[in-house]
Amino acid sequence: MSTDAVYVGVDLAQETFAVAVYGRADHWTAENTASGIAETVSRLQAMHPTLVVMESTGGLEYGLARMLAAVEIPVTVVNPSRIRGFAKAAGRRAKTDRIDAEVIAHFAQAMHPPAQVQPSADAQERKDLLARRTQLVGMMSAEKNRLSRAAPRIRASVTEHINWMTQQVKQIEHELDEKLATDSMFKARERQVRSIKGIGPVVARTLYIGLPELGSVRGKQISALVGVAPYNRDSGMISGKRYVTGGRPAVRTALFMAALVAVRFNPEIKALYERLLKKGK
Repeated sequence: MSTDAVYVGVDLAQETFAVAVYGRADHWTAENTASGIAETVSRLQAMHPTLVVMESTGGLEYGLARMLAAVEIPVTVVNPSRIRGFAKAAGRRAKTDRIDAEVIAHFAQAMHPPAQVQPSADAQERKDLLARRTQLVGMMSAEKNRLSRAAPRIRASVTEHINWMTQQVKQIEHELDEKLATDSMFKARERQVRSIKGIGPVVARTLYIGLPELGSVRGKQISALVGVAPYNRDSGMISGKRYVTGGRPAVRTALFMAALVAVRFNPEIKALYERLLKKGK
């Protein structure tokens, strides 16, 4: 590692964000506004960072990450669970915005996560709509389960909520269809993936929006991104059951539903499914 490498950690909050540079006394807090972001980007440009790392915070990171990428500063957004695990391993128990930024900077220096291409504003809006659709479908499922055992007095309320969410899902799907209607790359990708029995329009749309790496990343890497790559749980002479974790819930859920259809109507997938079952998978 070069001694000139500069690793920066950013801890984001609703109103402000804290910035720290690994191994240096450089740290500051800025408002999470257009002017605060612009000032921070200007300061970081002068440092020529090797990498800037921040946590995924439900959208608070979008503005800063996109601005950094626009001026060609390497940036990556990581799952908060990775930072928490790293902090515990490093024995960092105290928690303030500055300390959190320092931990993230240390994570960047120690783990070297690869820089990411940040989505455009339009691509991010598609992802947000897809995420909202996933949330609504999950809530609808919970409400439908609740309806089956609800007292007569509240069934009307639950039914009304289900109907409202159903309309919201339809509205989101309509918005997504409009946004993708003129996207020639989506049309080509949709034709390709829908040639596989079991994949319909919802899955094709979910793969395109939620898994843009599809086609450029293969094998175990793409499986890990989705969250379907099996992990070992072995110790000594004990061979534990493999499990899957992490990944992108919207994509994983869509592929699970597609797999249920494919094992019934796609001969190749059905044969693979049966072979895996015989092996105890």
